[in-house]
Amino acid sequence: MAEIKVAVLGAAGRMGTQTCAAVEAADGLTLVARLDKDDPVTGETLSGADVVVDFTVPSAAEKNVHAVLDAGAHAVVGTTGWDDASRGRVAEHLDRVNATRTPGLGVLIAPNFGLSAVLAMTFAAKAARWFESAEVIELHHPDKVDAPSGTARHTAAAIAAARADAGLPASPDATETGWEARGADVDGVRVHAVRLRGLVAHEEILLGNPGEQLVIRQDSFDRSSFMPGVLVAVRAVADRPGLTVGLEHVLDLA
Repeated sequence: MAEIKVAVLGAAGRMGTQTCAAVEAADGLTLVARLDKDDPVTGETLSGADVVVDFTVPSAAEKNVHAVLDAGAHAVVGTTGWDDASRGRVAEHLDRVNATRTPGLGVLIAPNFGLSAVLAMTFAAKAARWFESAEVIELHHPDKVDAPSGTARHTAAAIAAARADAGLPASPDATETGWEARGADVDGVRVHAVRLRGLVAHEEILLGNPGEQLVIRQDSFDRSSFMPGVLVAVRAVADRPGLTVGLEHVLDLA
């Protein structure tokens, strides 16, 4: 198998530093470029990378992905803050470059690279159709700039889709005042965000029926736990032309 040349955007950040070290230690991968979040992203600065990993900030990630595609490279994105509109623009760009200049390019956007987190999201979506109520609590360090987290949004959207497919009504909720205390509404699923010093990345999915409760809890205590998923994505993205959202598709869990 040919060596995969990898560039990392946001290489000086917490996740970028871990990613650089993981790529350097991995068989079959070569780290060819480390760019900080404000460095220009061009074919020249990417140094011929086959795959570019983005761990920058939400305000820069979409622009970076477009620049990566213009440079003819695949992208693996762990930066959160995406919505339907920004994902749609990336999908359109992919269609254009794959139809003209660089056929076969892929972008993989993963709300979470932790294998336990991906499994928790998958289990929650499978269980959601069997429960009357569902809510999500995400807990992160206070330096995180977006809320709710991309993981929590992805989880809630998957729960909502499963409930819709099963024909379930909205979760019961008699709240009339104080809606601000009920958290964000993601496709009808309430999501609560906690920011607390000492935390890294954690999620609880609460599912309830009369007389019973299912709690699915996932904890990431160290950013090194995300690296196996990042390496899986780097090795897999070239085999997935177009836009893929969620590591569960690469792990055959979807």
